[in-house]
Amino acid sequence: MAETGERQVRRKARLAVMGAGLIGKRHIEHVAREAELAAVVDPSPAARAIAEAHGAPWFPNLAALLDDRRPDGVIIATPNQLHIENGLECVAARLPMLVEKPIADDVASAETLVATAEEAGVPMLVGHHRRHNPLIRRAREEIQSGRIGTVIAVHGMCWFCKPDDYFDVQWRRQPGAGPVFLNLIHDIDLLRYLCGDVASVQALESNAIRGNPVEETAGILLRFRNDAIGTVTVSDSIVAPWSWELTAMENPAYPRTGQSCYLIGGTHGSLSIPDLGIWRNPGKRSWWEPIERQSVACGTDDPLALQIRHFADVALGRASPLVSGREGLETLRVIAAVKEAARRGGLVEIG
Repeated sequence: MAETGERQVRRKARLAVMGAGLIGKRHIEHVAREAELAAVVDPSPAARAIAEAHGAPWFPNLAALLDDRRPDGVIIATPNQLHIENGLECVAARLPMLVEKPIADDVASAETLVATAEEAGVPMLVGHHRRHNPLIRRAREEIQSGRIGTVIAVHGMCWFCKPDDYFDVQWRRQPGAGPVFLNLIHDIDLLRYLCGDVASVQALESNAIRGNPVEETAGILLRFRNDAIGTVTVSDSIVAPWSWELTAMENPAYPRTGQSCYLIGGTHGSLSIPDLGIWRNPGKRSWWEPIERQSVACGTDDPLALQIRHFADVALGRASPLVSGREGLETLRVIAAVKEAARRGGLVEIG
């Protein structure tokens, strides 16, 4: 009980980051600002240099870290194929964890990790950081308030162009490294958060432009459990302004286009995201009547920073996960269904 009380009182959580790749580096930077960087865990010499640059201890693996000190929580930003192994290590050590998306390469492994963490009572978050964006929180509030009525249809666009040299790395040309797993998973998670769980999926894929073994374009038809219908297209071969990265201003590395990438239509109005424009008839609902656009005001805090603050609170027992392991698992189920539907054709039900 004394340890629990001490953790509740301490102002900053001690968080370790496993994996110092592209997303791991961003986590390290945010943890250094928003909490206390307890350690960097990664066997590479480059990771050791990053730890030294931040004045933090370096360890080659979690076991070595735990032999030396115990953090309040661990961020798992290792390659996807290591998420299950690293997650189970955290469960065994009773360490709260934030696992980068996707939880695993397959649903069965993700189910094992989520169930094991739940049975052990170990808090687990999944890195769908966009849910922490104030824009998304406000959009969900507007939908749940009934302002646009009953949601009938949803359309999402995830169009962008990855440059040719992006594919100089061999694994990026192979199955599992396409935009469905790497990019669309974020969009599907947001649509689930905004519109509810998905009941069934149909999908088509194409690799007609580059000819690599992995898809570069996909078209998806979703039926939500509330009977709303969704259409989503994703491609990493299209020069276009309609993707979350180019519309939401989350990451300054991407240019701002001022466009939207999601449209949510209801019986009393429609909502565009992320510009938060609401279209409604001021009087009678009719296509012959005037229609007006209203803008919803909202802040623009960095969702990665907000996610770290939230994880710090969870690690110290002050909050429950916003994006739990089970939420991440349900989003992975939809992505797996998209791949299955594209592979065999027809409708795939999500149990």
